[in-house]
Amino acid sequence: MGPLDLLRNELQSAVPSAPDAERMARWLGWLRTLSVPDMLTLAVGMPDTGRPWLVEMLHAWLQSQGSGTPGAGLIWFNLGVELSKLDRPVDAATAYQNALLLRPDLWQAAVNLANLREAAGDAAGAAELLGRALQEDRGRTLLLTQRGRLLEDQRRLAEAENCYYRSLLTDPDQPDVVQHWAFVRQNICAWPVFGPPVPGRTPDELRAQSGALATLSLIGTVEGQRRAVSDWLDRRLAKMPTPTARLAPPDGYAHDRLRIGYLSSDFCRHPMSFLMAELLERHDRSRVEVYGYCSSPEDGSDIRARVLAALDHRRLVGKMPDEAVARLIRSDEIDVLIDLNGVTAGDRLGVLRWKPAPVQATYLGFIGPVPVPELDYILTDDYAIPPHLAGAYWPRPLYLPGVYQANDSRPLPLPPVSRAQEGLPQDRFVFCCFSNAYKISDTMFDGWMEILGRAPGSVLWLLADNEWAAANMRARATRMGIDADRLIMAGRTDPARYRARMALADLFLDTTPYNAGTIASDALRVGLPLLTLSGETFASRMAGSLLHAMGVPELITLNLPDYVDQAVRHASDPAWHAAIRARTSPDQWHATLGDTGRFSRLFEETLERVAIRR
Repeated sequence: MGPLDLLRNELQSAVPSAPDAERMARWLGWLRTLSVPDMLTLAVGMPDTGRPWLVEMLHAWLQSQGSGTPGAGLIWFNLGVELSKLDRPVDAATAYQNALLLRPDLWQAAVNLANLREAAGDAAGAAELLGRALQEDRGRTLLLTQRGRLLEDQRRLAEAENCYYRSLLTDPDQPDVVQHWAFVRQNICAWPVFGPPVPGRTPDELRAQSGALATLSLIGTVEGQRRAVSDWLDRRLAKMPTPTARLAPPDGYAHDRLRIGYLSSDFCRHPMSFLMAELLERHDRSRVEVYGYCSSPEDGSDIRARVLAALDHRRLVGKMPDEAVARLIRSDEIDVLIDLNGVTAGDRLGVLRWKPAPVQATYLGFIGPVPVPELDYILTDDYAIPPHLAGAYWPRPLYLPGVYQANDSRPLPLPPVSRAQEGLPQDRFVFCCFSNAYKISDTMFDGWMEILGRAPGSVLWLLADNEWAAANMRARATRMGIDADRLIMAGRTDPARYRARMALADLFLDTTPYNAGTIASDALRVGLPLLTLSGETFASRMAGSLLHAMGVPELITLNLPDYVDQAVRHASDPAWHAAIRARTSPDQWHATLGDTGRFSRLFEETLERVAIRR
C-alpha cells in the first residue's frame, strides 16, 4: 500500500481530537511524497470526521511545496471546497482568492467565491467578480475554434464538430468556422448538415459560407457554386500580397515546342496523380516540353516517383514564396500553365495571381467555378459543362474532345479477393458506393434506403472510415425501416485491393450533386456498372461524362425517382443487368476512357489551339 492509500485510510479513521505527535509526523512524511493528482484524489470517500484533518493536510502540502508548484491553484480550490463544507466561509474565500491568483481561468473558483460574497450580502462584489471571470467572446471563440481544428487534424471529428458549433453560437459571423463545421458534419454524416440552429443565420446563408470544396456537394446550381466560391476567394485573396505586375508577355513566346507547365501540390499518393501519370508520360516530346512545379509532400510513394520521372523539368517549389515561384515560371517561359489544384488544399493561387504564363488553365483539382481573374480556362468536355451553360462559368470552359478526364491505362496487378473475405453475402445483390462520406447527402441516402426497401434481397456496401459516419448512417437506416445489418461498412485499403474488391459488387450507386470522379473511372475499369444522376453543375456531371464516353447513356439518370427506379430494376431484372454489365466491361473501358494515347494527342491539340505564340 502506497503513501496515498496509507494517508487516506488514516484520515478516514481519524476523529476530531488532535493526533499525537508521532502520528502527525507520520502523516507529514507521507504527505511530502504526494503529487498534485494524489492530493486531488485524497478527499475521495472522506467521512465528515476526517475532513478537519484533510484540510490540515491540504494546507500543510501547500506550505511544504509552495504556491509556485504547478497545479497549486487546483489544491487551493479543493481547500476552499473543504473549508466551505466545514462552514468556514472566510477561510474558504481566502483559499478561492489564492486559487484565482494562480489560475485566473479557473471559473469554478470564481463562481464559488461569488456565492460566498453573495451569501455575505455583497451582491455587487459577487457580480463584479463573475464579470471578471467571464472570458471575452473573442477569446472564447478563438479558443474553441483552435481546439476544433486540432481535434479535426487528429480525426476526433465529433469533438471537433462540437467545438466549432459552440464557437458559432457565440459569434455566428465566422465564415471560416462555418466552413470547417459544415465539412466535419458532412464527413460524419450528421444530417441535415445545417440542422443545428446558428443565431441570426439561415441554412441557406450557412451553405453559402461553407467553403469551396463543400459547395460541390451542398449546392446544385452553377450560379450558387460560383457565388459561394467567389465569396470564399475574396476572403482568401484579401490576405495575400497584391501582385505588382503581370509577369507573362502578352504576345507570348517563340518556341519550337510548346512548353506546358503543371502546378500542383498533389504530385504524391493522391487521386490526381493516379489520373495524370500516363498523360505526363505520353506527351509527344517532338511537340511539347513538360515542366512540373511541385509543392507536394515527399511521401516516398511509387506514384510520386513515376510522376516526377515523367517530367522533363522538375521544380521543387514547396518552400518558395508565391512571387518567387511565379518568377521561376516566367523565367522558364511557360506557354500554357495548368493548375492542378483549383481551390483545394495546398493550392498556389498566389502564384497564378502574378500571371506568370500567357495562358493559364485549371484542370481536375476542383470540378467547379474557380473565379480567379488570371485564369483563362477550365478544361472540361461538352457533357460535363454543356455549351449552353458555358457563360455561367468562370473561367470559361476549354473543351477537350470526347471526355475531360485523363486516365492511366497501364495494367493493374490486382490481388485475389472474394465476397467472403470482404464480409459480403454470396447470393444477394450488392449495391456499393466508395465515395467519401462528405459527398453523401441525406437526400441521396434516403433514396438509397428506398432502393433497399424495394429490393429486399439487396445490401449496400459503403466506405465509412470514421465511426460517427457509420453510426449515423445505420441509425438513419433503422429510422427508415431498413435493417442496419444491410449496410456493410468497408474501411480504407491500398489502391490495388480497393480496385479489386469493387468488382465484387453488382452496381455502384453514384452521389449527386458531387459525383464520383477517379472512383467512377476505377469502378468502370474493373467492369462494375455505375448508376449516376446528372444535374446542372460540372461536379454533378463527372460520372455522366465517363458513361457517355463509354457509350452507356442508360446508366445516366436526370432525377431521383428515375435513379431509384433504375437501381431497383438492376436488382430485380438479372438479364437486363447482365446486358448492361457486358457493356461496361474492362475491354470497353480500355477502348474508350483508357485510350490514353488518343487522349494525350487531343489534349495537346487543344492546348496548341489556345496557346499564344509569336
